[in-house]
Amino acid sequence: MRILHTMLRVGDLQRSIDFYTRVLGMKLLRTTDRPEQQYSLAFVGYGTNPDHAEIELTYNYGVDKYELGTAYGHIAIAVDDAYKTCESVKTMGGNVTREAGPVKGGTTVIAFVQDPDGYKIELIERKGD
Repeated sequence: MRILHTMLRVGDLQRSIDFYTRVLGMKLLRTTDRPEQQYSLAFVGYGTNPDHAEIELTYNYGVDKYELGTAYGHIAIAVDDAYKTCESVKTMGGNVTREAGPVKGGTTVIAFVQDPDGYKIELIERKGD
C-alpha cells in the first residue's frame, strides 16, 4: 500500500493551480472537468503516480470558500533551503505564516506557508532530498 494523493477542495481552481505550480514549483499533471457532476479536478505534484504522491485540487461549481475545520493539519514538503524557499514564496506573492527557523526544541529547520484557500504547507529543510 502507498499514498496516491491528497484531495483539497478549493474555491478557485486556476488560482490554486497557479499557487502550487508557480509559487511551490509543482507541475500541473492532468485536469478533468465533469460538468454533469458540477466539479473540476486538477492534479499537481513534483512527479506522477506511482513514483510520487500527488495533490488533487477539487473545485465544486459555485463554491468559492470552505470551512477548513480543526482536524486538518498540513501537507509537508521537503526543501533544500527553507530560508531561500520562504523568500521565493514571498517574492511570488505567497503567504509565509511561519518564517524558516529551527523547530521548537530541535534543530530541524522548518517554515509554514499558506495556500490561497488557507491550507497550511510545512516546508522541512532536508538537504539533498
